[in-house]
Order: sequence, then structure tokens, then C-alpha cells
Amino acid sequence: MIWLAVPSLAAAAYFLLALIAALRWLAQEPSGAAAVPPLTLLKPMYGSDPRLYDALRSHALQDYPEFEILFGISNPRDAALEDIARLQREFPALPMRVIRVETDAPNPKAFVLSQLAKHARYSLLVINDDDIVAGPGYFRLVASALEDPRAGLVTCLYRATASSWPARMEALGIATDFVPSVLVARLLGVVEFALGATMALRAETLREIGGFEPIASYLADDYQLGLRVARAGYRIVFAPAVVETGLGSASWAEAWRHQLRWSRTIRVSRSGGYYGSIITHATFWALVAFAAGQWWAGTAALSFRLLAGWLVATRVLQDRAAARRFWLMPLRDLFGLAVWVGGCFGSTIYWRGRKLRLVRGGKIIG
Repeated sequence: MIWLAVPSLAAAAYFLLALIAALRWLAQEPSGAAAVPPLTLLKPMYGSDPRLYDALRSHALQDYPEFEILFGISNPRDAALEDIARLQREFPALPMRVIRVETDAPNPKAFVLSQLAKHARYSLLVINDDDIVAGPGYFRLVASALEDPRAGLVTCLYRATASSWPARMEALGIATDFVPSVLVARLLGVVEFALGATMALRAETLREIGGFEPIASYLADDYQLGLRVARAGYRIVFAPAVVETGLGSASWAEAWRHQLRWSRTIRVSRSGGYYGSIITHATFWALVAFAAGQWWAGTAALSFRLLAGWLVATRVLQDRAAARRFWLMPLRDLFGLAVWVGGCFGSTIYWRGRKLRLVRGGKIIG
């Protein structure tokens, strides 16, 4: 039965790499931007929630010499318009514009971004999701990371807040499972993706890869943008900033659908990486090792998994909620395994109130 210890040892090795990657992240020294070029923030908007205004306001408060904010709206009755109007009243001196875009593209967000880019006054483009909360110095850290001419795109890690237990468990998974996987990929030099929490690039780089229009038929626009930038010969770098997103008060069914959409999208976009990630389910393999009497292997896998998750959540992301709930990681991992299994089959997803079908490569069909 000793062969049943092998997957646990592989999982332990993976989370040992996550620990090393987290320590390297913590050891980096952020440098201030030597230049602070004017930038345009592109914000595709979709609906409103109680935390939206604070998220928008966190960008308006950025200490940065010159920037503008362009809001993209595809629904003329979008509830976000009220929050935008309130922001304009509070910050009348800050250049802000609402661009209304009509689209029937499979991915309306990507098409809205393509139109916002055409209206941008400045050549440094910063893009993030509408609910992202940015901390002080965010623009400066992003601009600094893009100063290297070899850098084609800058992205950021993120943590999540939640107000229901299903959403809290999803947030715990982001902090202790997803972000460690991103750090391991970065450590190993496998960085051909961006995170929608932040995508910053030069306008000329965007033109070089053909703009956002070709991406508007894919669901994972962040992954596709990063992939195209990497294929153009540029590096994708991480700014030493962590932003925050909100998961709201999702039910278990909503959390399941959300994570299943994510899993199936990864599977059709990067099938090899998706199926290979089975080895990262350390809690499951630890239980297998325990059942086989290989306690040493199971203990190693579970210990490295818990330590890596705790370190990333508490030190890298400074996620206080995840730090309080780190003991729930094994339960979250088993739910994550169920999602992984569900992601191996089917192509139906639910997104923004629509039922869609994924096809090979990550394209979506209504």
C-alpha cells in the first residue's frame, strides 16, 4: 500500500513550492515609480451592490498626478449609473466619463473594454473589475511595474470578502488554494495569464495583439489577454499590490455554479494544467494515505497544505477573515475537489443571468 503515499508526497512537494513562492513574494522590495505617466482607468460596469460605491471611491482617492476614469455601460438602466453619478458629485475635478456601448458580443465585458480603449486619453491603460477595492498607492505600484520595457502586462493578486457562509468558503478557497497556485506558477516561470482584478498595459501593446475585439468571443478575457501578450514576446509581471473583490451573499447553489463555471473554463482553456491539478488536492490525498496506513505521507501533505494556505492568506494577502477560518481549509478542499470533478464533465455554464456553452479553447456560445 506504500504506493498510495506517492500522491500525498507530490501534494506535499507542491505546497512546499507554494511556501517558497510565498516567502519570495514577501521578500521583494517594492520600488517607487521613477515616472508616473498619466493613465486611464477602464471600468466595465454591470449592476450595483452595497459595496460598489466604496470600491469606485477607492480609485478616485488614489494619490496619482494625472488620471481619468472611463465607465462602460451596456445597459442604459444599469443601477451602477447612480453610484457613478454620486462619485462625480463628490469628485467634480476628477475627469470621469460614462461610455454607453450597445453589444451582442458573447462576452459583453470584453467588447465594452474594446470601446473604452478607443476613448482613452492616455496610453497607459489600467483595467479592473467594477467591484475592486484598491488600496493607497495602487496606481503607483502598477505604473512602476510597467516601467520595464520587457513588461507587456501588469496584474495583481487579490483577496475576497463575503457575507454568507458559501461565499466565505469560496473566499477561503481563493486565499488558500487559488492564490498559492498563482504563486507557484509564477515561481516556475509559467506566467501566460492575467487576473481580472488588475490588468494594466500600454495602448500600443493592446494594438499589437489586436485589441479586445478578438477576445470578445471568449469567457476568460483575462486569461486570453495575458496569453496574447505573452505570445507577443512580452513578460507578464505582478505588481506588489493586493486588491479586494466582493463575493456577496451567494447561496450554496450560486457558489457551486460560480466555481463550476470557473473550473470548466480552465478545463477548456488549459486542459493539461486542469487535469494535472488533481495532484494539488492535498487534503484528499492525505485522507487516502491515512486510509492506507501511510500516516507520515498524509501528515506531510496536510501539514504543508495548511502552512502554505495560512502563510499566503495571512502574510501575502493580509486576509484577516481567511486567517480566522484557516482551520476550515480541509472542508473547503473537499468541496473544491467536488467542483474539480464536476468541472471535468459538461460544457454548460451560467454567467450574468445567461445560460451559455463552452467550446474548445474557451469560446462561448449563447
